[in-house]
Amino acid sequence: MRPLRREFALRAPDSGMLVGQLGIEDAELTARLYAGLEAAEKALQDNATDAADPRVAALTGYLAAAGGKRLRPLLVLLGAEFGEPWRAGVIEAAVVTELVHISSLYHDDVMDAATTRHGVPSVNVRWGDRSSVFGGDWLLARAAQLSATLGPEPVRLNAQAAGHLVTGQLRELVGPGPDEDPIEHYFQVLAGKTAALFTMSLSIGAYQSGADMAAIRALEQYGHELGTGFQIADDLLDLVAPCGQTGKEQGKDLLAGVASLPILLARADDSPGGAELRELLLAGPSADTAAHQRALELFGTSPALHEAKAMMHASLDRARDALSELEYQPAFQALDALCRYVAVRTA
Repeated sequence: MRPLRREFALRAPDSGMLVGQLGIEDAELTARLYAGLEAAEKALQDNATDAADPRVAALTGYLAAAGGKRLRPLLVLLGAEFGEPWRAGVIEAAVVTELVHISSLYHDDVMDAATTRHGVPSVNVRWGDRSSVFGGDWLLARAAQLSATLGPEPVRLNAQAAGHLVTGQLRELVGPGPDEDPIEHYFQVLAGKTAALFTMSLSIGAYQSGADMAAIRALEQYGHELGTGFQIADDLLDLVAPCGQTGKEQGKDLLAGVASLPILLARADDSPGGAELRELLLAGPSADTAAHQRALELFGTSPALHEAKAMMHASLDRARDALSELEYQPAFQALDALCRYVAVRTA
C-alpha cells in the first residue's frame, strides 16, 4: 500500500460525500481520497479565511463554509493517482482549484442576480454586489499566491484556467456575433467557464504527482469532456430540479436571461408544439411569475431537454474514450464512475 502523507487523519467514509457515491471497489484508493479531501478541506477553510480583517474573512470564507461537492479537489486527487499521489503539493493544488471555483461563484451570482447558493443566501444578497465581486477577486488572488508556492507549471496552469474562465464569462456576457451560431458560441463559453477548470484540476494533480505527459494529455481531454457534460447537466437541472435538490432557485438561468443549452435548443424549435415556449423565451427574461412558471411547465415536455441530454451523454462517452489512453488502475474506475454520476444527476 502506498503511504499516506503523515498529516492525513483518516475518518469513516461519509455517505453524503461524492466519493461514497462512486462505488469505488479499491479500499486503499478510497482511504487515500477520503484522507486527501479531509486535508484539502481544512486547508481550504484556512486559506479562504486568511484575511487580516475579520470582516473580510467572513465574506471570503462564506461559500467555502457553506459546503459543496468538492468535485474539483477530487479531480486533483484522482489525477495525482497516475503518478505518486503522496507527493508534496498535491493537497495545495486541490485547494488552488477550489479557490478558483469558489471565486467564480461570487462573480456568477452577481451576474445572475442569484439569491441562494448551496442552500444559503448568496454572497451578493448578504454583502451586496460590489463586496461580492471583490470577495471573488480576493479568492482568485489567494489561489494565485498558493499556486506560486508549487512552482512555475502550477502557476501557468492556474493563470491559464483563470484566463479561460474570465474569457468564457465575457463571451457569455457579450453573446454570439451576428454571424455566429448560438450553439457553437455556447460550447465556446462552456469551454472557458466550466471545462477549463476540470481540465486544470486533473492536469495540476497529475503534474504535481510526477505523472508522465501522455497521462496528463489524456486526463486533460477527459476533463474537457467531463466538464462539458457536467455543465449541460447543470443546465438541465436548473430547469427541472426543485430548489431543495440543487440549493438554487429553479429556473435561475431562465430568470437571468442566461442562454443555456436547453434554452437555445427550445428557441430553435420551429415545430408547432414548441411555439408557445419559443415565444416566451424570445420575449426575454420576465418578472411575471406566471409566465416563468408556464415556461418551466413547457420545458417539462419540450424535445429540447431530450436533445440537450443526448449531447450530454455524447460528451460523457468521449470522456470515457479518453480514459482508454490511460494505464488501467483503480483511479480509472473512479473516473469512469464520475461520468455515470453526472448522467444520473439528470435521470
